[in-house]
Amino acid sequence: MINFLQAAAAQQPGMGSFWIMMLLMVAVMYFFMWRPESKRRKEMANFRANLKKGDKIITAGGIYGVVKEIKETTLLIEVDGNVTLRIDKNMVVADNSQLQK
Repeated sequence: MINFLQAAAAQQPGMGSFWIMMLLMVAVMYFFMWRPESKRRKEMANFRANLKKGDKIITAGGIYGVVKEIKETTLLIEVDGNVTLRIDKNMVVADNSQLQK
């Protein structure tokens, strides 16, 4: 059995470096892709949870509006004059007042 393992190791001399490279690739992906995306997602969820009446927002479709009513999963926004839209909270992507600064 030991002779079989030694023969297999002799045929594949670079397996240790292969696993080190794979580990490094996963670490780079974590620190440059997954972690920042997770942080951005948490910030967006926090922003949506803290919306209040009177906030100026922009939807994913590019509609600018002012929050008039907040329910658990939806918002009622005033777009212009007496025009109101009911949208899903997940479609709010930005705070208009932060973009103007």
